[in-house]
Amino acid sequence: MTSSGQALSVASGETPDGGDPDGGRPGADLSAANIFNILWRALTDILGTAAAATLLRRAVQRAVPRWPELTALSITRQTFEYYYTVPSAWNDPAPVPPRALCELVRELWTLLVELTGSVVVNRLARLPELRNRGIFPKLEEQS
Repeated sequence: MTSSGQALSVASGETPDGGDPDGGRPGADLSAANIFNILWRALTDILGTAAAATLLRRAVQRAVPRWPELTALSITRQTFEYYYTVPSAWNDPAPVPPRALCELVRELWTLLVELTGSVVVNRLARLPELRNRGIFPKLEEQS
């Protein structure tokens, strides 16, 4: 989602703010929208857009009872492109990601482990932009 509140075409590979996903400097605070975009791009690179969208939607459904703010996260397909809208609170840079995003990733992690074993989660865990944000479950939770 752009800062103006419009849906972002994720098929184009842009970052939500149109710039560098790390804000141009190592260790920069990222918005949850930026983190979600990095996660989306990594998943689509590994699994393809349709599978990534399906798994993320399923993870949202599983996390919504505990984190109602995730109802504002939508992933839609129009013709051959996917678009997503994130909760408006996710647009501001923050030193730590929101708990709802962490819970979404935890549910996604569970689905990925059930469906692919450790292959996909290990690849995601190697991405410093995600690993260093503390959104992945701890090793003992990844079973």
